[in-house]
Amino acid sequence: MPRELPIGLTPPDWLVRNLRPQQAAPLNWAALARAAVAMSLPLAVGLAAGQPAYGALASMGALSGVIGDTADAYRMRILNIAVPQLFGAVGVTVGSVVYGQGWLTVAVVTGIALLSGMISTIGAVSSVSGLLLLLNSVIGAGLPLPGAWWLTPVLMTGGGLLVLLLALLAWPLRSGVPERSAVAAAYRTVADLLSVDDSDDGEAYDRARHTVTQSLNQAYDLILARRARYHGRNRELTRLLAQLNAITPVVEAAPAVRFARLAGRPLPPEVPAALLHLAEAVETGYTGPTGLHLPEPVSETGRAVDHALRHVAEVATAPDVDPRGIDDRLGRPAALGIRTARAARNVVLSANSWRYGIRLALCIGIAQALVSLVPVPRSYWVALTITFVLKPDFGSVFSRALLRALGTVAGLVVAATVLTVVPRGWWDVPVMMVLAPLIPALTPRGYGFQTAAITPVILLLSDVLNHQGTALLLPRLLDSLMGCAIALIAGYLLWPESWRTRVGDRLADAVADTASYVELAFRADTDPAGRARLRRRLYRDLSVIRTEFQRALTEPPPTGRRAAAWWPLVVAVERIVDATTAARVRVRHGAPPPDRAEVDQVTLQLRELAEGVRRSETLVAVRTDLTGPPDSVLEPLRQEVAAARAIASPH
Repeated sequence: MPRELPIGLTPPDWLVRNLRPQQAAPLNWAALARAAVAMSLPLAVGLAAGQPAYGALASMGALSGVIGDTADAYRMRILNIAVPQLFGAVGVTVGSVVYGQGWLTVAVVTGIALLSGMISTIGAVSSVSGLLLLLNSVIGAGLPLPGAWWLTPVLMTGGGLLVLLLALLAWPLRSGVPERSAVAAAYRTVADLLSVDDSDDGEAYDRARHTVTQSLNQAYDLILARRARYHGRNRELTRLLAQLNAITPVVEAAPAVRFARLAGRPLPPEVPAALLHLAEAVETGYTGPTGLHLPEPVSETGRAVDHALRHVAEVATAPDVDPRGIDDRLGRPAALGIRTARAARNVVLSANSWRYGIRLALCIGIAQALVSLVPVPRSYWVALTITFVLKPDFGSVFSRALLRALGTVAGLVVAATVLTVVPRGWWDVPVMMVLAPLIPALTPRGYGFQTAAITPVILLLSDVLNHQGTALLLPRLLDSLMGCAIALIAGYLLWPESWRTRVGDRLADAVADTASYVELAFRADTDPAGRARLRRRLYRDLSVIRTEFQRALTEPPPTGRRAAAWWPLVVAVERIVDATTAARVRVRHGAPPPDRAEVDQVTLQLRELAEGVRRSETLVAVRTDLTGPPDSVLEPLRQEVAAARAIASPH
């Protein structure tokens, strides 16, 4: 029997959350193979040509491509890999121009840090582009690079584009497959939601619904990103969007299914099985008869699910769809030029982008000034560490600094073994083929694991460039610790908003939006498509809030403790949206609609709750005054609202 640790030796919850590996999807063997080839092939070519340093630079470029090789759709891979490579080429060129220029170098790199931080707030691709812009400028400004000024950017960009080329090899054979797989995956998560039993585990349904939200978000993002280019002219994309929209009524019926199950009236197993069958049809592109055999429904909930499933079966196997009848649900994205201009305007005018840009520039400026005044071996590693750690869209700055330090130590152990045992030269190629796939394999497990995988790769490439062997290890550790310390002090502790965040702000907005959703759900004159868009936006916002709260839980007190106190309210708001949707489904399929006074009472309570959350940094006492007919469709909703208001009271 395992012994329990004494209370005084038990690690704090925030530390346990930081060190716990994240749940990862099955290994992407194609990505692992691409990493092995893209990072070892340039080394082999460089050795064969008698220029191993050139091969190492190309492998460094391939490393950034491997890190960005995360998209499923092929066109998204072009954006995720090619665009950041262009920014990286600009960064290393500017950095190499000011190499060894003293305070001019400090000023230029600090200015690049400001620009990098500001553009990083636009979105995922711009965030990686800003990251690579700053990383490569730091490398160019801190490392003497071989060859002419243009050679290094060409080699590094070529290495990154090699990853893209390998990623696109199967495009002619698998065009559209990632999008179909995403829609089919959404169908399967909805089937799991319909069949989940949370009688023993009260959180099983919440987890399944959160998985559905993530799956729908991913599928819509993939399809709408491509449809913005084709403007509805592509038949396959139009059909996929119709299939994705068709699942919405089933998702809306899921909360009613849950309430029926808790009341002892579960769905027949044939229903989720039918949805899994349709998912297979979507993934394979099947357009023949479905052969569904659904039992006769006996309740409003059963009729809602039966009606929704038959509609899904009709749309999922239709060979063609009229694009004029397809609503984008989330709204069709604007053209790329319009989105670019809008993003640029928002960056310039946004206080958030300036705030983050100044934080990053301050930390990089301190690092560059420090290494200019104090001789630090391999000094550019200090700024590189800050660049990786101070990325708020990648997670908590505090936890990333902690995991960066721990991951570096673990990676140095591997690097020490490699640099000690493996002879320099051709043996570097098979070693790289072993080390490179660890990056895409371990990255989904968490930032510390990613750092541990990247560190020996970087040190091996640095050794090819500098021939210093194990002498690189101690400077790497010291520089990483210095970078983490600067990021924590100048980029975290000096900015109270980063560690004294009022974690309820966005939650208050979500509660207010929920009140609007309740109000619209039972109005006869409401546009169904508009109501569906509001519900999808609510679930998407709540998914983002859930992620932000989970990040806040990794912070040390008081932020982590405050987030833990508010966390049950996040779940309660999600259940309020579920209960509203369930009531709406029941009304649409035969249940008596609620009185206007009942709806007004619930919305008033939700708006009061939103104001209370918005004004508070801690939980406060609130009034709960919800009464109504016990047989009303709003009775479960009233119970959920009362539970939420009870959670928002101190215990």
